[in-house]
Amino acid sequence: MSATTATPASGPARPTAPGSTAPDGAPTDGLHERPVKPRRILVKLTWTVLVLVIVGAFWKIDVNWSSLRDFPSSLAHYIGLLFGPPDWSKAGEALSATLLSVQMAWIGSILGIIVSFPLSFLAAHTVTPAWVRLPVRLVFAILRAVPEVVIAILILSVTGLTAFTGALALGVGSMGTLGKWGYEAFESVDPGPLEAVRATGGSRLAVVRWGIWPQARPEVLAFWLYRFEISVRSSAILGLIGAGGIGKMLTDNTQYRIWDAVGMLLIVVVIVTMIIDQVSGTIRQRIITGRWGFVGYGHRRRALRPDTAAD
Repeated sequence: MSATTATPASGPARPTAPGSTAPDGAPTDGLHERPVKPRRILVKLTWTVLVLVIVGAFWKIDVNWSSLRDFPSSLAHYIGLLFGPPDWSKAGEALSATLLSVQMAWIGSILGIIVSFPLSFLAAHTVTPAWVRLPVRLVFAILRAVPEVVIAILILSVTGLTAFTGALALGVGSMGTLGKWGYEAFESVDPGPLEAVRATGGSRLAVVRWGIWPQARPEVLAFWLYRFEISVRSSAILGLIGAGGIGKMLTDNTQYRIWDAVGMLLIVVVIVTMIIDQVSGTIRQRIITGRWGFVGYGHRRRALRPDTAAD
């Protein structure tokens, strides 16, 4: 009867470098070794910088943390002033101011579409060479960088404190956004139809008309509607500088602490904005999916947004 010798138990095998020898003296080829955990120095450094920036931001704005304790009670107090009850006699004035803001947004969107639409083709690499599209893209980038409020302040010296000033500011602001959305849509089309038009001897205009526009039309139309929704919300901010509409009525009543009138204005604004949002979303659904139907709020609605439709 042969005796068996027990091998001493050893711990888990330690990783060895390629070309080294194992504990028993056998060479290793490095193929069956535990990989070395990479050093994430850059990731750690990025998170450290991000945390320092956030802490520095809170430090600079001088947050009064003690006032946050009173925020819930203050919020409940002002909600009572706004809606307990609102001034229903101001409903007509609030609706008129809201419709004026909608008109400003509509005119601004139309101006932005008229100017940005042809320029979007000039900014697409599928249509024009670099020496043409790069300056146009630079103009779009500059327009996007300037807020509508700043544009309105610059226009005030020419047009004065009128609703037309707000419409022009929204139009100029829309040009940069619509221009970028437009040329990105034109560049993302299937190149097959474009090559087919060129193969038949079609001009550059024919490529745009028969190759690019039929493919990009649903997306571009959805962009226009979505930008109109954004302009409706932006028009309220422009009213704060005297451009008329929602913002002007809000500023006038807030300065004199007429909170029940402010509450009535908020109710009208929310109702009108939700109606516009729903109608616009339904039309976008028809354009993108080819079906009419009610568009709710949530994942299905986000899927109809132009900036997520291509995902």
